Amino acid sequence: MNNKEIVAQAIHQVVKEDLTIEQVQQLLENPKSVDHGDVAFPAFALAKAYRKAPQQIAAELAEKMADTSFEKIEVVGPYLNFFMDKSAISAHVLATVIKDKNHYGDQTIGNQQAVPIDMSSPNIAKPISMGHLRSTVIGNSIGFILEKIGYQPIRINHLGDWGTQFGKLIVAYKKWGSEAAVKAEPINELLRLYVDFHEKAETDKQLEDEARAWFKKLEDGDPEAIQLWQWFRDESMKEFNKIYDMLEVSFDSLNGEAFYNDKMTEIVELLEEKHLLKEDQGAEIVDLSAYDLNPALIRKSDGATLYITRDMAAALYRKRTYDFAKSLYVVGN
Repeated sequence: MNNKEIVAQAIHQVVKEDLTIEQVQQLLENPKSVDHGDVAFPAFALAKAYRKAPQQIAAELAEKMADTSFEKIEVVGPYLNFFMDKSAISAHVLATVIKDKNHYGDQTIGNQQAVPIDMSSPNIAKPISMGHLRSTVIGNSIGFILEKIGYQPIRINHLGDWGTQFGKLIVAYKKWGSEAAVKAEPINELLRLYVDFHEKAETDKQLEDEARAWFKKLEDGDPEAIQLWQWFRDESMKEFNKIYDMLEVSFDSLNGEAFYNDKMTEIVELLEEKHLLKEDQGAEIVDLSAYDLNPALIRKSDGATLYITRDMAAALYRKRTYDFAKSLYVVGN
């Protein structure tokens, strides 16, 4: 129970014929100065019913409430200023905490409705950055708060596990990598291979063509490409989990970008059905100028989809899967 609720209950005991406890609570104010107490009640609201000056009403209410458990009640003009008994409140709070233990502060306002939290979301084969760590910790904390007030948080680690970089990584691994080195230090070795690829590609332009070809194989479900991609993902997750274990963070879903590969066509079709999709130089966009935003590029001229297309597919999938009350994204800006 907060200060205003305590004050409202006390006032209601003496004005119950004229005001409901909800009406009393709505009238309560926070004094601008600590010298005027913790909560203030304006007696103007009772002037019509009592047919007295607000100053007189305030004085009479203070007299009737003299025996209540406040440190003091001061009358300042038409206001009743309440000073809370800090020691009594502290004792009450501590006693309640000891009694309720882990359930102290529990509320049911969420009614067990689902709230997906898109959090952490590191990129496979790359180190977890400070931004990812921040998203992890903040997202996990939000999850605890939601649990406390009766929601069902769904912690989702939307992994960066798809894209043309995997074509480059496959080429680099096949040319210069070793299984032992990757297993020994997954993130460092995979990052080294990725950096090596870019350094060598500056002078060997054929490498980019090879990378595109391998990513095309990956998209088409080539067994070797899929096996290597899955292995890179698994080895990366082993390293990520060491950090998550230290932070005592776990996830309800690890569905990353790759999971939505077969779900993006529907997004494009839905946008077409709603007449939102426009062609622009061979690409397909959604015009957002009405919202003072740049166009959303949905599909490039070569047919490739982008991050926003995957994000929309993820949002639709989560709504259908969890029927969420709200959906949260813990991002870096």
